[in-house]
Amino acid sequence: MPQPVLDIVALRSLTAIADCGGFHRAAHSLALSQSAVSQHVRRLEKTLGSRVVEREGRGTRFTPEGRLLVEQARRILAVHDEAVRVLLDTEGDTVTIGSTEHAADQFLPRLTAAVQEVRPGCRVRFRIDRSARLVEAVERGSVDVAVYVTEAAATEGTPVGGLPLTWHATPGWVPPPAPAPVPLVAIEDPCAIRRRAIATLAAHGVAATVVGDAGYLAGVLDVARTGVGVALLAAVGPAPDGLSPYGGLPSVTPIPMSALARPGADPETVAAAFEAVRDLLSPAG
Repeated sequence: MPQPVLDIVALRSLTAIADCGGFHRAAHSLALSQSAVSQHVRRLEKTLGSRVVEREGRGTRFTPEGRLLVEQARRILAVHDEAVRVLLDTEGDTVTIGSTEHAADQFLPRLTAAVQEVRPGCRVRFRIDRSARLVEAVERGSVDVAVYVTEAAATEGTPVGGLPLTWHATPGWVPPPAPAPVPLVAIEDPCAIRRRAIATLAAHGVAATVVGDAGYLAGVLDVARTGVGVALLAAVGPAPDGLSPYGGLPSVTPIPMSALARPGADPETVAAAFEAVRDLLSPAG
C-alpha cells in the first residue's frame, strides 16, 4: 500500500490559517480564493483520515490532530523551502523575513512592502517561529531579517519598539468571582508573553491559573474561543475572530521587540525593514 503524501501547497495554506487566524485572512495573505484554501484543508484531511480544522461560530478551531499537523507542517515547509533555495537557486533576488506569531499578520505585509520598495521585483519568503529559533536562523543565514520578542532570545538585536498587549476573551466573558483565580490561556513555556501575563496579575494581587496552553498561537486562540479563559494577545490590528478585548484586568505594558539582520545583508533593505517595524509599533502606527 503506497504511503500517504502530504501536499506542500496544502500545508502552506494550513499554516497560513494558523498564522492569520482564519480562512478568509489566510486566503488574502496567499492571494488565493477562500474556496481554494478550504479545498487544500480537505485534501489534507482526506490524506490523514481525520478532521484538522473545524468551524466554530464565525471562527475556526484546530482539532488536536490539526494542531499537531501545523507543528509538523512548519518543519516540513522550512526544510522544503531551504532545499529549493540551496539546491535549485531558482528564486533570484529573494529576501526571507522571520517573525514571531504575535502580530505576524501585521508585521509581514509591512515588511514585504518596505523590502520591495527598495528592491523592486524581489520575492519575499516568510518564516514564522519562536523568537529564539528566529535568531538562530538569522545567525545561520537562512533568514535575512527577523522581528522577535527581545526577552525571549539570547541576542538583543536592534530595539524597534514595544508590542502593545491586551487581554482577549470571548464576547461577554466573565471571570469566576474572587477568590477563584483568573483562568488564563497562553502559549506553553518558555513564552515571554505568558510570563508577562502572570507577573502583571501577581503584581496587582490577582490570583491566576493557566487552564489551557498550546505550542503555537493558533492553539491558544482555539482554546480561548471556547470561553474557558482569557488570553494576553498582541493589540496590533483587529482582534482575532471570535475574541474581543477584555478590560476587566490590569493593563499590561508593551513588551520590547527587536529586529536582527543576517551578517552581510543589504544595508538599505535592512534599514527599510527595521523602519517599517518601528512605524508599526510607534504610538501613532
